[in-house]
Amino acid sequence: MMDTARPEEAGVRKRPPRTLLFLEGRAVLEFAALVPALPVLRRAPRGDGQPVLVLPGLMASDLSTRALRRFLQRLGYPAYGWGLGRNLGPSQQIARGLAQCLEELRRRHNRPVSLIGWSLGGIYARELARRFPDDVRQVITLASPFRDPEATNVPAALLARRRLHPDERQFRERLGAPLAVPSTAIYSRSDGIVSWWSCREEPGPESENIEVASSHLGMGHHPVVLLTIADRLSQPENAWKPFRPPEGWSWPLSPRVANAFSAQRSG
Repeated sequence: MMDTARPEEAGVRKRPPRTLLFLEGRAVLEFAALVPALPVLRRAPRGDGQPVLVLPGLMASDLSTRALRRFLQRLGYPAYGWGLGRNLGPSQQIARGLAQCLEELRRRHNRPVSLIGWSLGGIYARELARRFPDDVRQVITLASPFRDPEATNVPAALLARRRLHPDERQFRERLGAPLAVPSTAIYSRSDGIVSWWSCREEPGPESENIEVASSHLGMGHHPVVLLTIADRLSQPENAWKPFRPPEGWSWPLSPRVANAFSAQRSG
């Protein structure tokens, strides 16, 4: 009988196949695809102009999220970078800086803030929402391995710099726990940096998983990802509904909704 246990159930830290690392170079093509996709991106759904805070991944800065923030700004959202320089991993300084940034945006706009986090930035976003649920409207994570941050091809030297908590086991269990605000996890099975299964969350009335065909490094500027983010942000406040793929579009030009733990792909 085939063993269908999930890696995290079996206690196995399963990294993505290293062959997928070679596909990460397609991030350049995904960025270039923004130009032919402009007519479609201009017709992306618009929301009510809520403030949006975008958090970068490990070793990245606000420069990496510029394309995403500009896209959101053109849709009428005041989209902000985190302003904390390069993301060198969790620290007390970052925790304080994020809390202050969220408080400032909430006060400036007098409304909850939507959080978008790319990779490690998504783990930050989820923890920020867990600490300050009244200040957060929703959380959108992009290829964020919150179920197991070490199910990754990131070099061990960098992993050592991003240890998340003194009590690792207890903290890891909390990372994947449901949030008190709506949350969307966007992931790719062809991600060469983090394991796709570690980027998905438990199903719930206000949580969902959306699969896209993207590289890890291109997730923040992939046209399909941008359109998906626009759809999620366009929902009225306190009226969150699960994502529905646009009619007339098919994979891989359209995302697909996934159950949290469908059968594991081999390899």
